[in-house]
Amino acid sequence: MTGLLISSDNSEFSEDLYRQIARFIANINFDEEKPDVIIVDENAAQKIALRRQYPNVPIIYLSDNTNIEPDYLDIMLKKPIKLTELLDIIQAANHRLDNSQKGFLNFNRYELHPKQKELVDLVSGKIIKLTEKEVDVIKYLYKNFDKYVSKSDLQTHVWQYNEDVATHTIETHIYRLRQKIESESSRPLIITENGAYKLVTGK
Repeated sequence: MTGLLISSDNSEFSEDLYRQIARFIANINFDEEKPDVIIVDENAAQKIALRRQYPNVPIIYLSDNTNIEPDYLDIMLKKPIKLTELLDIIQAANHRLDNSQKGFLNFNRYELHPKQKELVDLVSGKIIKLTEKEVDVIKYLYKNFDKYVSKSDLQTHVWQYNEDVATHTIETHIYRLRQKIESESSRPLIITENGAYKLVTGK
């Protein structure tokens, strides 16, 4: 499931755009709380505000002005837009790191390289191999870097509503992930509070 947030000063435009997108991408829903992809129509100030609010979410910026300097997670799209092109970009945006050899996440002096399934300790230089699910867990916690994530939230977004995944399975994955990384470093990776988890980002 991909959460989409559309920001536009023209409510009719945003509603129509969402309807058109939803016709062709079945697993998409409007999500203002935890979007996976954001579309901003023209408003540069709003784009800056949303980048501050969602520092780790790709933003697709629709504009006539192509001189705006994008950051790593910005995707600039010149208007008028072609729906087919926008659909392709939305599908790719949520997997931008996975599809890039150079894509990585940086936090607490670690670097996660999703495509290589590796975590690099920037202090010691050690490279720790990860499973695909461990990569998915770190990516989801990174996306929610300032919040504690519940087991049910991980079950929904990382295990994709898999009813066969019990909470102890998630606990085991988190435990093994922490042991694998924290045994090699004095810096914590994930902290727990009231049964929920948060990535230590150093931010």
